[in-house]
Amino acid sequence: MTQVLAVVGPTASAKTSLAIELAEHLDTEIISADSMQFYRGRERGRGAPSAEELARVQHHFVGHIEPSQEMSAGDFEVAARALVRDINARGKTAVVVGGSGLYIQALIDGLFEGPGKTPAVRERLHAEAEELGTESLYSRLESVDPEYAGRIERGDLRRIVRALEVYEVTGRPISELYLEQQESSKSLDAVQVALDWPRDVLYERINARVDAMMAAGFADEVGRLIERGYGGHIKRLRSIGYREIAAYLAGDCTLEEAVESMKMFTRRYAKRQLTWFRGDPRVHWLKAGAGETETFHLEHVLDLLARESEVQA
Repeated sequence: MTQVLAVVGPTASAKTSLAIELAEHLDTEIISADSMQFYRGRERGRGAPSAEELARVQHHFVGHIEPSQEMSAGDFEVAARALVRDINARGKTAVVVGGSGLYIQALIDGLFEGPGKTPAVRERLHAEAEELGTESLYSRLESVDPEYAGRIERGDLRRIVRALEVYEVTGRPISELYLEQQESSKSLDAVQVALDWPRDVLYERINARVDAMMAAGFADEVGRLIERGYGGHIKRLRSIGYREIAAYLAGDCTLEEAVESMKMFTRRYAKRQLTWFRGDPRVHWLKAGAGETETFHLEHVLDLLARESEVQA
């Protein structure tokens, strides 16, 4: 039996609807691997399943923690693998859905630990970020490990510092070290699928999603989080959408400027997600567009799952 069926890919690619169809057909449960869906009070901002969708299939890790808390990829690996074991023990394949590549990777392949922390190096890198800006460190990472740099957000200081720390300590890129670890460790038996939209159509879907978010009261959601004292955590998490609307609410830009920035940064994020998942040859890309229906995708994935089961047998 395949342990995990993962529906991955960029934002706005209809992962949630496909995952729900699959989970209903397989009579199983869904594990969310979208790191921003973990937080309560952020339903509109990260395309979380609706109340109706949550009622159709049991979901795990949606609205799981407060914005002041953190769930690292390592934390997710431990908790999600325990859930997979439980679901498998009941004779079922766990359906995993999300666009956070690092969390998908942690679940399926195990997290790369790398060398231990080196406080002196970290402190110096953080000091450099304070003085020169995060962008300066990101540019340095691009020069020493362009593969990893292309997989993370330019503003993700924590991961940038860790990657530069590993490079300074070992003299080798973190992406190279991870590949070695992946080749020598046992991964979960998994089938990964992604919906492959034409780039222009995907970007149109992203723009439409942002407009729908705003119409559904996304600005009010951000305002409530700030009123509850989570404004600093929004900045720390650097979530696309939240930081732009927070800037608008603070009077730093117009609403129109904030919305256009949300669309632009979300499109850029989707591009990075595509780079990440296209870098994994195990992902099966299913053509998506006007001619392909949900039934077509469902049948295609089930066929892949059946063939994988035959290989294992």
